[in-house]
Amino acid sequence: MTFACVSTCRPASRLRIRPGYLPVVILALAALCAGRVLAANPQDAYSAVDPFIGTQGGGHTFPGAVVPFGMIQLSPDTQTRYFKQSYPWAAGYQYQDPTILGFSHTHFSGAGHSDLGDVLTLPIAGDVRLEPGDSDKPLSGYRSRFTHDSERAEPGYYAVTLSDYGVRAELTATARVGLHRYTFPAGKAAHVLVDLRSSIYDYPGKVSWSRIRVRPDGAVTGYRETRGWAPGRQLYFAMRFSRAPVSQGIYNREPKPQYDPKFAPWAERDDVVFREGRGLVAVFDFGVLQSPQVLVKVAISCVSEANALRNLDTEAPQWDFDAKREAAAAAWRNALAALDIEAAEPMRRSLYTALYHSLMAPSLFMDVDGSYRGPDHEVHHADGFAFHSTFSLWDTYRALHPLLILVRPEADNNDFIRSLLASWRWSPDGVLPVWQFQGQETWTMIGYHAVPVIADAYLKGIRGYSAQEALDAMIASATNPRYAGLDQYTKVGWVPADKERESASKTLEYAYDDWTIARAASAMGRTDVAARFTERARNWRNVFDAKTGFVRARNSDGKFREPFDPTVAGNGDYTEGNAWQYSWYAPQDTAEMVRLMGGDRRFVKKLDALFDTRVDPASFANVEDISGLIGYYAHGNEPSHHIGYLYVYAGSPWRTQERLRQIVESQYHPTADGLSGNDDLGQMSAWLIFTSLGFYPVTPGSGEYVIGRPFVNHAVLHLPNGKQFSIVADNLSDANRYLGAVRLNGRPLTRAFIRHEEIMAGGELHFSMQARPDRSWATAPSSRPYSLSSASH
Repeated sequence: MTFACVSTCRPASRLRIRPGYLPVVILALAALCAGRVLAANPQDAYSAVDPFIGTQGGGHTFPGAVVPFGMIQLSPDTQTRYFKQSYPWAAGYQYQDPTILGFSHTHFSGAGHSDLGDVLTLPIAGDVRLEPGDSDKPLSGYRSRFTHDSERAEPGYYAVTLSDYGVRAELTATARVGLHRYTFPAGKAAHVLVDLRSSIYDYPGKVSWSRIRVRPDGAVTGYRETRGWAPGRQLYFAMRFSRAPVSQGIYNREPKPQYDPKFAPWAERDDVVFREGRGLVAVFDFGVLQSPQVLVKVAISCVSEANALRNLDTEAPQWDFDAKREAAAAAWRNALAALDIEAAEPMRRSLYTALYHSLMAPSLFMDVDGSYRGPDHEVHHADGFAFHSTFSLWDTYRALHPLLILVRPEADNNDFIRSLLASWRWSPDGVLPVWQFQGQETWTMIGYHAVPVIADAYLKGIRGYSAQEALDAMIASATNPRYAGLDQYTKVGWVPADKERESASKTLEYAYDDWTIARAASAMGRTDVAARFTERARNWRNVFDAKTGFVRARNSDGKFREPFDPTVAGNGDYTEGNAWQYSWYAPQDTAEMVRLMGGDRRFVKKLDALFDTRVDPASFANVEDISGLIGYYAHGNEPSHHIGYLYVYAGSPWRTQERLRQIVESQYHPTADGLSGNDDLGQMSAWLIFTSLGFYPVTPGSGEYVIGRPFVNHAVLHLPNGKQFSIVADNLSDANRYLGAVRLNGRPLTRAFIRHEEIMAGGELHFSMQARPDRSWATAPSSRPYSLSSASH
């Protein structure tokens, strides 16, 4: 069934309601029509989400208002420091901070680097200060103190009281519009400040140019171009107020430029309707209000001010904050209904929040007319799909994208793939995105991991795009001689350390990506391409040193780089890690890795050493993203995410069951500081979801999920094809931590993996838990998951 939907992400489309979700949507639409808010069921998924999880410490999540995959992420910023000091504020917000600067409209959820924080907006009652001031000095600037007692956050809604002004600020969002409702105290003049200087990961001169104009109908529009993580990024905005300001001032606070002719007679005045510069801040004055509220609507566009206005007037034509809030809640209820969870309440809260965090990126980056700005900085049109950006691919190819295939409609996943292909089409460098946001490439991290995202989706039947173009894009990205050592990699079979940094990691990750090309090419009938890239998939062995038992950087002359210390990180050989953390990465051929490390027993012994070695976290102080340490295992960073499952490949599934409990209990908590590392656009969260269900995609592209152990009593995946896949764990408790028996659709499962098609067919995976390990289950080589060197399934 379909309903007309004017504010859906897809232009001129209709909202598709999956089977089983229709009652939720009917109730939500009925509530909207009646102008009331749905009463929250304390047991429903929506109520279980806590947006504050991950907002303290290294999680780098934000608590503000966003809809699933929304282009607007409207959230409070508590600090914007010089970029070299900004790592803790990558999402703009730290839970322990005492003040709020304002509410900006763009954020990343969980990123390990950052930018954005566009169009900072703040309500002010009484005196206005144009500078943000110091958080340690109350009233030294426009920032305001607040308390957590006054904060409220739920999916699609955020509210807080700004203590210094006595203003209650509420936020909600549509896909492209942020809506603010400010309730001012009586007897004080009301103002709204808009600061185009404020930016996450800031530095002097980051704003290349900006503009604010007040249009004849009262709309405020503008733009800014920044030279940050993605140089030359342009963002346009449009803003409307629910009542007309009585006056405004637009100030340029940048230092006096060398060339400043001031030809216009009003150039020195601030009560203007148009101003350009690099340090713009505007204040809109409403006087002492007779009724206490001012509503503000802000839309953004990547194309133009006119398009920002079109986005605004299309998605939020009325002053209906409560209706938009409920629409956002209905969108989240619909999205979260993909998974039913029965578990202990702390785990249930963690899991539904993890699902929430997994459904923010890749975020929409396209106007209502289908236009978007590509990596060539030109404006393009998305024909028949919704263009998405914010691809943190080094992180998200591992578990987030495999999760989205299970919990999102096929149309969404096709949109993601078509967005990647469109970006390749318009890339000046001829490569698929590496780490892209708002259409612009940042060249952050390594590999060409858009490739496994595309290949895995294709192999799982997501095919709403040209297979030939997809293969062409994958091959082009894997053969571009200008990209990060690929010229030498294709000649000698490894990335030489004397010519390229992080060469050991790059060789490993290129080899895996190559294997996924081979898998997709084979499925497409291109045996020539498959043979070529299958051979390249074995290149990881060229950097494995049998003498030391570690992956090592290798020079052009074939010699391993000296000196070598497997405990050292940040020496240029590995990406955000050391040899202990990276030497386990050959997911396409773990069986061969087990053999090279001396067989099952030695492999398990070395895995145990990884987890059990006493390590001083201070030894990694020079590397930002290594956190969540268990020995050398670093769950706060992605290269470790598959390692706990590797015992399975050495015939010891029960050891994986032990390690998973150790990881889950130490790395995830339903608290503000409950994430041990950056959520990385949902990857950390996706790991927890898969692991809690009892299986994990160690090798995207294999079509298999490695069985671990469940952390929920019962869960149901409502699959995008309309079927249901249930997970049941009998006798699950702290004492019963091991698998006793596993059944798939009532039949004993004696292998340590399940196949994607088995999940998509619907059915039940049944675990019987017990207190003692079953050391005989799924230990035979034939019961182990896929490996290239022993491929038989």
